[in-house]
Amino acid sequence: MKAKENFTKVLIHVILILVSITMLVPFIWMILTAFKTVTEATSVDPFVIFPKVWRTDSFKEVIRNMNFFVLYKNTLLMIFFRVLCAVLTATMAGYAFGRLHFKGRDFCFSLVLLQMMVPAQIFISPQYIMVSKMGMLNTIFGLVFPGMVTAFGTFLLRQGYMGLPNDLEEAARLDGCNIGQTFLYIMAPLTRSSMVALGIFTAVFAFKDLMWPMIVNTDKDMLVLSSALAKMQGQYAAKFPELMAASLIACIPMIVLYVIFQKQFIEGIATSGGKL
Repeated sequence: MKAKENFTKVLIHVILILVSITMLVPFIWMILTAFKTVTEATSVDPFVIFPKVWRTDSFKEVIRNMNFFVLYKNTLLMIFFRVLCAVLTATMAGYAFGRLHFKGRDFCFSLVLLQMMVPAQIFISPQYIMVSKMGMLNTIFGLVFPGMVTAFGTFLLRQGYMGLPNDLEEAARLDGCNIGQTFLYIMAPLTRSSMVALGIFTAVFAFKDLMWPMIVNTDKDMLVLSSALAKMQGQYAAKFPELMAASLIACIPMIVLYVIFQKQFIEGIATSGGKL
């Protein structure tokens, strides 16, 4: 029996290692391509893995042609305000749907679930018209607008609040707390792990968002990293070493954030039971 358990553990570890290597291959290939020439990057020879000479010409070229300071600023501002708005709105809405009893609650929550089931691309046209009518095209507000309220975050926080015992609210009422005080001082702090998970999901989704930034912001000074990288792809040809070099530079903010908040990142994902 013990030998069988050991074999199962070894098998699981081998599978996890192979899956981890498979997930790392694209990232490693991006790094290697950034140091290659165009000929090496487009070679069909499967054995051309490492560059013959490690060149930094691609990095110099993209740094000279792209204003990464502006791209970083726009991207980080978009991520910050999307996370802030999503956590605030989802925390309050999740508490209302999960702990309060009011007329039409179930119907309103069914509308939230309906929004989760519908593809996000359906909302692009009305959202663009709303931003355009407000005169907020080519602004940070335009980038943040679709993420100000999140159906997924509302559902996630609702589940977090529903998992808390009713005794907490009863004790708060006996101590004289009203609904606002109960929410702010008792219930909200207990769903911190769900808030962290939502913040992580929102930050990653905002960083990866491509379609909306390309539609709402066309000014070169208001581009984010994802849309700037997309504009590097030519219609008939692409300089893959420069594209990979720019992609590697663009990954730096998320890598730094992960290193700094690694503990919160892992705890938030593990507690939420979700995955990226």
